Amino acid sequence: MQTPLASPSPIAPKVPASPLARSIALMKPVTWFAPAWAFLCGTVASGGAGWHLADIGRIMLGVLLSGPILCGLSQVINDYCDREVDAINEPQRLIPSGLVSARQVYLTSGVLAVLAIGIALILGAQVTLLTAVGMVLALVYSVHPLRAKRNGWIGNGLVAVAYEGLPWLAGHLAFGSLTIPSLIIAGLYSVGAHGIMTINDFKSVDGDRVSGVNTIPVMLGSWGAAWVAVLTMNIAQLFVIMLFAVSQRWIIAAIIAALFVAQLPLQRKFMQDPRGRAVFYNASGTTLFVWGMLAAAIGIR
Repeated sequence: MQTPLASPSPIAPKVPASPLARSIALMKPVTWFAPAWAFLCGTVASGGAGWHLADIGRIMLGVLLSGPILCGLSQVINDYCDREVDAINEPQRLIPSGLVSARQVYLTSGVLAVLAIGIALILGAQVTLLTAVGMVLALVYSVHPLRAKRNGWIGNGLVAVAYEGLPWLAGHLAFGSLTIPSLIIAGLYSVGAHGIMTINDFKSVDGDRVSGVNTIPVMLGSWGAAWVAVLTMNIAQLFVIMLFAVSQRWIIAAIIAALFVAQLPLQRKFMQDPRGRAVFYNASGTTLFVWGMLAAAIGIR
């Protein structure tokens, strides 16, 4: 991973040709999966979605809202507010390199915000409220002078709620009344997602330290932050397993437990070199984590 002291790559990154392509790149499609998946899990947990064309259409709208639109909007806002940090960590990115102007950022953000509210209104008043909350959290996380991301405990908590909890609840409310089990499971997986956010922070430790952004890796160091991340994810999953075991839903508890146990050797490998293997663990261990989310959603429907 690139640091401020790393040599420039001999191969220049491919630059999107059109303004539209650059706006989409700024929205970071690779990040859309987590909230879109959480919305799907909430839909499953509601037990109210069927295979009717109308329900499929609502699901697709919800996935579009949670992933490309709301997550994309948060990425645009964050990249613009992070332009000085990115100039240190990744100067080749679109905004610090000058390939995307402030005007394009404002236009992209405005279009996404209008689309978000419009789609949310189709899905219902409660989904609209959650959408508004998510947009506020995106601002609180990134924008000066609030800039909650300056503290890793608070900032990661906001992102975890916005990426996992709110989309799950929105998916459930789009198809039925919210239940206590669904609320609890959404909350637990949001706690676990806090650990995932900590792992994501390893990629920009040097720039964050220079810029005064106190992420958990900056505050605790690589080893301490890795332990926090792993323990946070594991404790959340153990509580989920315990809840299903207590309610005697043994098959669901066993499936989630198996997915949890499969993460342990991957965590051990991650702990041996947290900065070097953060990307590895995000591609492996967190995949098992999110499959556990789906199993939990099936178990409470």
